[in-house]
Amino acid sequence: MGKKYHVYGVGNALVDMEFRVTPELLQELQIDKGVMTLVDESRQGEIIAKFNGNLCKQSGGGSAANTMVALSQLGASGFYSCKVAKDEAGFFYLEDLQNCGLDTNVHDEKEVDGTTGKCLVMVTPDADRTMNTFLGISGSLSETELVPGAIADSEYLYMEGYLVTSPTAKAAAIKAREIAQESGVKTTFSLSDPNMVSFFKEGLLEIIGEQIEFIFANESEALKMADTEDFSEAVNYLKSLSQGFAITRGSQGSVVFDGQELIEITPYPVEAVDTVGAGDMYAGAFLYGVTHGMSYAQAGDLASRASSRIVTCYGPRLETETLKQLLNS
Repeated sequence: MGKKYHVYGVGNALVDMEFRVTPELLQELQIDKGVMTLVDESRQGEIIAKFNGNLCKQSGGGSAANTMVALSQLGASGFYSCKVAKDEAGFFYLEDLQNCGLDTNVHDEKEVDGTTGKCLVMVTPDADRTMNTFLGISGSLSETELVPGAIADSEYLYMEGYLVTSPTAKAAAIKAREIAQESGVKTTFSLSDPNMVSFFKEGLLEIIGEQIEFIFANESEALKMADTEDFSEAVNYLKSLSQGFAITRGSQGSVVFDGQELIEITPYPVEAVDTVGAGDMYAGAFLYGVTHGMSYAQAGDLASRASSRIVTCYGPRLETETLKQLLNS
């Protein structure tokens, strides 16, 4: 019997609010450019007020959620564990997940009082993305939000590195990995952000445990994780943590390790306007590929094409039709 789900994801539930800003405004607001910074609710409100309502778009977000939505759009089945509050943003988020065809642990009777997490995504003219995140109730994501039966009934488990910032979420990630490994489910993990590696490396290693099946990272995260500036050293270090991995290198494409050899994945040169969600999209397309009979090289090529397409538009998602066309090209 096949599994019910191709991928079970665990991550933060965040409503993304995207703004176009200048580097000067980021400096004025003393915001670190190009990384994700956790902020409290009052600081987030202060920043929003400075933007004078220049909201480009609002969408359901969170790193792992973006990945799960992409693979669902391509035609894979997915389950997403997260935590939202009983507020307007929470209802928006749940409806969005359902519209994207994902099953979730969150149902009306389980929603609780509090504030659903929000992520301010600030896009500068160089297509860089800077994020200030208030986790809200997502910061208390815990083992309670896991559905062990659904994990066991999945081919792959996928988790985001951002879970490391909260003690309960980190514990949930470790528990999810243990359930998956006991059930013969392949475990995959994204390092998510250079700041996560800079400040929480030990916690990331705890989530990874002795070894997992696959790690997704960009070049900066991989180098920081290995504490080196030498790319080949970073590659060797990741080999000690997982059986396979993908390292994205921006305009240089990506490399995928299949357990035997390092495969160079060709980049698809485009004019980038917004790099939000490029890594999430890469992981989603790659996981779709490996759960649908593709080799790591073929899955990497699909992931490369999908992530090059996402950076040509604002926001972390593509229209379903646009994404599906990539399967036929």
